[in-house]
Parts: sequence; C-alpha cells; structure tokens
Amino acid sequence: MSWFGAGSRGSAIPTPQTLLRSVYVGRLCVAIAIYLAAALKFAVAAPLDLLVTSFVLVATVVATSASYWYTHFLRRSAGRTFLYGQALFDVGLITTVVHITGGPQSDLTPLYVPLIAVTAVLMPPASTGLITALVGIVYFADVFFGHRTPMTGQVALQLLVFVAVAAVTAYFASRVSVMGAEREALAGELRQARLEAADVLRNIPTGIVTVDQAGHLLYCNPAAEQILGFKERLWRGRPIMPEFAKIAPEFWAAITATARRGVRAMRVEATVRRADRTFTIGVTTTTLEVEPATEPRVTAIFTDISDSKRLEELHLRAERLEAVAELSASLAHEIKNPLASIRSSVEQLGRAKRANADEKFLTSLVVRESDRLSRLLSEFLDFSRVRATECRPLDLHTVAGAAIRLVREHPDCPEDVVIDLSGGATPMEGDEDLLHRVVSNLVLNAVQAGGKDARVVVRTGRPGPQEVPGGAGIEHPVMISVTDNGPGIPENLRARLFEPFVTGRVGGTGLGLAIVQRAVDAHRGLVLVDSVAGRGTTFTVYLPAARRREEAA
Repeated sequence: MSWFGAGSRGSAIPTPQTLLRSVYVGRLCVAIAIYLAAALKFAVAAPLDLLVTSFVLVATVVATSASYWYTHFLRRSAGRTFLYGQALFDVGLITTVVHITGGPQSDLTPLYVPLIAVTAVLMPPASTGLITALVGIVYFADVFFGHRTPMTGQVALQLLVFVAVAAVTAYFASRVSVMGAEREALAGELRQARLEAADVLRNIPTGIVTVDQAGHLLYCNPAAEQILGFKERLWRGRPIMPEFAKIAPEFWAAITATARRGVRAMRVEATVRRADRTFTIGVTTTTLEVEPATEPRVTAIFTDISDSKRLEELHLRAERLEAVAELSASLAHEIKNPLASIRSSVEQLGRAKRANADEKFLTSLVVRESDRLSRLLSEFLDFSRVRATECRPLDLHTVAGAAIRLVREHPDCPEDVVIDLSGGATPMEGDEDLLHRVVSNLVLNAVQAGGKDARVVVRTGRPGPQEVPGGAGIEHPVMISVTDNGPGIPENLRARLFEPFVTGRVGGTGLGLAIVQRAVDAHRGLVLVDSVAGRGTTFTVYLPAARRREEAA
C-alpha cells in the first residue's frame, strides 16, 4: 500500500514509440499487400509491376527493420532528422503504391491521410506543413505527369483533404501537447508534494499509525516506532492490534472504537508501558476512506505528553506550597507569641519554692516541649519566607562544595560517608543562601537515606538538549543532581514528597524538601525526582543561568 494512494496513471496520449510502432506495422502491411496483389494478379498490372513491388517489399523490410532496431532495441529517441527520413520513405512508398494501382483512380490514395496525421502528431506544425506540401506536389506530379490526367474536381478535393487533415491534426496535436505538458507539470508537483509530506512525516515528533479494519499495520512513522517501542519492518502488513493491547490498552481501545463504530477519539490519554519506562501519550484517531467501496482505514495520531503532565503536576505542587506557606506564616505568628508567654509562666512556676519534685518535672517537660514547638514554628516561618532576595553571579559548583562541607559536620553524617562532587564550573545568577540550603538539604537527605554505607554523587553542569522537560521555559539551563544508594522512596510517598510534614524518616519534620521546592520555584526552576526501589534516588534541579530582564530591572 502507498500511504498517499496510487501513483499517477499512465497518460492516454500515445507516445512516439507507440506511434512509430504502428507506422512500422502499417508500412509492412501495405508493402506485403501490394506485392501479393501483383503476384497473384488480382489486378491488371504492367509487366514490371511484380519487379517493382518486390523491390518495394525488400526496401520496406530493410528500412523498417533498421528503424525498429534504432528506436526499440537501441532505445534511441526519434530526432527531427530521423522523423524526416521516415516521412520521406513513407511518401515514396505510398506514391509508388498509388501510381501502380491507378494514380487518380487508385483506391489507396487515402493512405496519404494517416501519413499526414502521424506526421502532425510527431513533428511541429512547420515540419507538418512541409511534409503536407511534399505530399501534394508528389501526388499532383503523379496525376499530371505519371498518368497524363487533367485537373479534375476529384483531384482538387483530394488535395484539399490533405491540407485539412494536416491543419486539423496539427491543431489537436498542439492542444494535446499543451495538455500533456500541463499534466506532467501537475504530476511533478504532486510527486514533490508527496516527497515533502513523506519527509515531514518522517521527521515530526508526533507518532502516526494507520491500520485497516482487520488490524493490519499499513503505515507507521519513525516517531511512532520510538514512542511505542516496536519496529515497523517486523509488523508491516501483519495484525498489530494484540501488540497495541499489551503496550497501551487505552490506545488499543481508542483505535478499536474508531474502527468498529466510527467514533473518533479526540485527545484521549493512554499509558504506554514499556520495559524501560512508563509514560502518558495523548491520542487522536480518525478514519480515512480511500475509495467509496472499500472499508475505511483508521489513523491514530499521538504524542508523548509525559513532560507536560509532569510540568502540570509541578505547577500544582508549587501552588499548593505557596498556599501552605501563607497559612504557615499566619499560624506561626499567631502561635509563637502565646507560646512564649506560656513557656515563661511555666518556667517561673517551676522555680517556685513550694514546687515539689513532680511539679518541677512537669514544668521542665512543658518547657522542653515548648522549645521544640518553637523550633518547629521557626521552621514554619523559615519555610514561608523563602524568597530570592539577593541574586548575583555565582558558581553553582562552588556552592555545592560548600554545602557538602557543611553536611559532613552534621551529626547524622557518618565519618566514612562518601560524597563525590563532579562536574566543572557552573556560572549562574541566583541567591547563594537559598541555593546553599537547596544543596545541603538534598545532600543531607541522601546521606540519611544511604545509612552507614552511604555513597552520594553530586554533579553540576549544563544539561543535555533532551534532558529538560519540554515546555519548562527555562532559558540556558544549568543543573545540579544528587544521587544516593539508598533503598529508594516508597511508592506511597512519591506523589506527596514535597508537601510539608511528609517524611519517610523517623523524627523528621517533613519541611526540608518543601523548602527545597520553594527555593527552586523562587529561581523559576524545576526539581525532579527519579527513584527505583533498591537502586537509590536521584534529585535533579534545573535552574536558569540568568535572570529574566524584567526580574533584573
């Protein structure tokens, strides 16, 4: 099957090869017929008629064979000189036949008509006029000098017929030639359009798949192979719907519904489950009827929308954190002042001389828990106040090195922990304090996740062209990634990982990653998480290398 339909049909205009083949056959038929007529004495003939017809037959066979060899075996084009030679030979042959068979009374005079017509088709009007004039002169000479016949109305009518045939045939041949040229030009444009369309389909990132009513694969572009993870050459012309059902059930259902009920799917989401990853695609299906009597084909157009879905989730997460930050700031201010009064009052009660041991223990407990609650409120305020207040040129690699040195001094960091920093200088504009907190929080989490045998790899630099999710809108991005060798993040925590108070560590407040998210948002960046059970976790932060002009103003 051709994706763009059948090719252009052959032209109805006879080609020069076809016309010349007809001329060769007609020429031989005339020569053989005249020879047989003279040999069998079907007509009264002069004594030399048999000799003349024999010579004509031999000359015709030789000339026709040589011409056929030249045009059909050697595949040479019929040039102007060749066509003139053919026309002159045929004029001589027909004139000889007409002369033998009676001249003006010959029934074979109309043989001049197809000769003139073929000449008009094969040659330009000027050449046609010359051959027609030659025919008229030769015929006139044969009538008046060969047979001593005076000028009659029949002869004049015959000459007028020659001229009329030449004129009419030349006119229609010129019109047909123009139409043929226009058709060739249109066919060329169509071929060019097909090539351009095929080139577009091969290079667009959108997948296109076409199947027939039986579910056989008819067409598949390279993007579809890459998205769905199969090879067209292995499935072309074979039933592929069971394979689609395994790879993406929703994709299979959309195509099936369109094929069976003609229901066109508009932007249906389907999940593709491949061995290497699982992601979401947006699918649109339609039907295509090539011919009214044939069953319609189903075409599915789809694209990987996992990046856009991921960005949408990140934006929703940022909006939720902003709302929680505002609420946190309000609650912290409302709680902190009364809490300070309560702590001070209880502390004074514990110092009273009348307080017994139990009372002093209870008051110390209240003071201790008040201090813990005060620290939590301070973290709340810290979380709500995350803003990029001082953006200046800095080296992200240097910031990461300073944060790693700080984490090594943390009580939760084992002495034998391995923290590798790779990459080179990564210049950018940003708030050094916020970025320091981002890196230190991520590295500390990685160390805590790895335990006593923790191995953490921190890498800075510029991401590859396909690493940043499409539509992120980060110009000239830089990146920093933190990878640990821990057990991975549980599935039930991944969706809520950056929300406040969500933590997988005993004793954790769950505000560390929320602060990371807020700090990255303040720089108009993205933070992504990739975690595999038993293989560790990687946090990747993408940041713009420079502030926007309107932000710098």
